[in-house]
Amino acid sequence: YTTQVLTALLLAGLTLAHGHAAWPFYTVVALFGCSRGFYGPAAQSLLPFLVPADRLPRAIATSASLFQASVIVGPALGGVIYALGPQWAYGLCALSYGAAALIAATLGGRRRPPLGDDAPGRVEQVQEGLRYVRSRPVVLGAISLDLFAVLLGGATALLPVFARDILHTSPMGLGMLRSAQAVGATGVALLLLWRPIRRHTGLKMFGAVALFGVATLVFGLSRNFALSLGALVVLGVCDQISVFIRANLIQLATPDAMRGRVSAVNMLFIGASNELGEFESGVTASWWGTVPAVVIGGLGTLAVVVIWMKVFRELRQVDRLESVHVPLQTPRPAPATASA
Repeated sequence: YTTQVLTALLLAGLTLAHGHAAWPFYTVVALFGCSRGFYGPAAQSLLPFLVPADRLPRAIATSASLFQASVIVGPALGGVIYALGPQWAYGLCALSYGAAALIAATLGGRRRPPLGDDAPGRVEQVQEGLRYVRSRPVVLGAISLDLFAVLLGGATALLPVFARDILHTSPMGLGMLRSAQAVGATGVALLLLWRPIRRHTGLKMFGAVALFGVATLVFGLSRNFALSLGALVVLGVCDQISVFIRANLIQLATPDAMRGRVSAVNMLFIGASNELGEFESGVTASWWGTVPAVVIGGLGTLAVVVIWMKVFRELRQVDRLESVHVPLQTPRPAPATASA
């Protein structure tokens, strides 16, 4: 968070300097990405230490609903602030990150004991994390399912083309299309906060991803604005259900010592699915056209679901989230020293 404060201040300074070169901005944005690379796994790993295991599903749903609400409100609020001048926007970003850093530094969960002298080195820790992910079909299946489903089925990068050339809507319509997924995700996140998923977790995860593929097909073939808007809302609903189940499975099935490394692998897969998915959508659209690219992506998502259900049977057979829970590890008491 402190590094993000620095990046916001640097962007504000570059804006006030009225520089015309692009590379300083790219450098600052790359620094911001590095800070996010450290922040993401740490934030995911902390949540299981802050709440008991039986409250973790609701805690994840609360976090998801707040995040999705910020996705909806943030761009609109950012547009109002940006009208005052970009330097004001970056300055307020710095204040927001600073407040978050202060809260994170002063309000924390219970502390965990440091690793002992016999703890493995950095390289060994990374190798252990990768081996653990490979050894748990539930974790590997949940992470990789999201990677390939979003990688193939992501159509959000093509929304401007759909809005202009296919749906023939206004910039306001494009804004509605962009916020539709967040609206659907927020609604289902609030529903999961009130009533978390309890049974048939694995099948519901696969069902949500399959419906994600169907909604992608509907959006790709639609020429009606309302139908396209509804398909995007369904996309958000399905994606949020998948995220909710995956987040719970990964956290509950991971021991304390592996949380940071497993979360880092999960964040790597999420980043790859989002960024590479947008790149894939742009490349396939340039090859085959906008509509065929989205339709093929939706079919690819459905194919991934069928293959993953056969390969990762353990994930498909998960009933209750508690069945994969690895209890929190408590430090062993120090051995009593013999009296003189």
